Amino acid sequence: MNFSNTEAQSSIAEMIRDFSNKHIRPNMMEWDESQKFPVDLFHKLGELGLMGVLVPTEYGGSGLSYFEYVTVVSEIAKVCGSIGLSVAAHNSLCTGHIMYFGNEDQKRKYLPKLASGEWIGAWGLTEANTGSDSGNMNCTAVKDGDEWVINGTKNWITHGISGNVAVVLARTGERRSKNNITSFIIERGTPGFKAGKKENKLGMRASETAELVFDNCRVSDAQRMGPVGNGFYQAMKILDGGRISIAALALGIAKGAYEASLKYSKERHQFDQPISNFQAIAFKLADMATQIEASELLILQAADLKNRGMQMTKESAMAKYYASEAAVRISTDAVQIFGGYGYTKDFPVEKYYRDSKLCTIGEGTSEIQKLVISRDILRN
Repeated sequence: MNFSNTEAQSSIAEMIRDFSNKHIRPNMMEWDESQKFPVDLFHKLGELGLMGVLVPTEYGGSGLSYFEYVTVVSEIAKVCGSIGLSVAAHNSLCTGHIMYFGNEDQKRKYLPKLASGEWIGAWGLTEANTGSDSGNMNCTAVKDGDEWVINGTKNWITHGISGNVAVVLARTGERRSKNNITSFIIERGTPGFKAGKKENKLGMRASETAELVFDNCRVSDAQRMGPVGNGFYQAMKILDGGRISIAALALGIAKGAYEASLKYSKERHQFDQPISNFQAIAFKLADMATQIEASELLILQAADLKNRGMQMTKESAMAKYYASEAAVRISTDAVQIFGGYGYTKDFPVEKYYRDSKLCTIGEGTSEIQKLVISRDILRN
């Protein structure tokens, strides 16, 4: 396997660095403090082709591979995890679900708007009391003639307020029965569909997280994606790719924390020498660098399998599990290297520290990743 950066990856990385320095870095702490989701920024990202990275060009997307996608998410996350998270959720969840499981009419209607950044996408699976227990979800869809009546709530939804369209998974069968979930595309403004509570989060504060509320929300059967009862299968396939997204997000946060620490350790002097000369600091940097290399290799392995259309459930779970836990360790050590300064908002590592933890929770906790991995290795 050759995981050397392609020319496209190098060009994308350079473009994102320039864009981030101009549009993200100067504003990110203000957005973080106020929990502002900068919608206009995502329209600009759409103009660069970064809101439809994987979408085929025939639907207005960039038509790139998962290698380029990993570059996009990780490079943005090196600067701001919140923006990286929203780019990842938009691309891999809502947009990805329609791209992989929508019919031709649905693709042509929604993908161009999502890929251009004109519309922001949301994806609704999780509920307050059924996080990983999706077969027991309370949100239901009941057929009524040519329409479906949807009732219930979805929690922890990225872009739950600002999203123009959401892919929503609702229970259409008995609790925990086989094939009991169906997916629907629901546009903002549909009667009975509204946003609920916005979450006040530890980190990723500029990436909007809120409830979706459905009160006798009626949608046409034309808004259903795939066969009735096929939603759980679809969701698991989407989450396979979504794990690569979160792994790439964690990788970017880890790289950002490491690079800041490396630079600071050479500039900060104690006892008439840079603190990087002290073994306690040098060994932390060595651990950081090693974990980043390992994370990146696991991510690229999963991305390679995804590009080739091969089974990669175990590999994406391994990448997500390792990279997310590594990001937490690396950002923790970064704060320690900065000492008291690392605990203040004047330096970047406290934000990496806060942002990193979400990567061990979102799109399947570390415990769920270990469950997925263990089931795979014990089955063979």
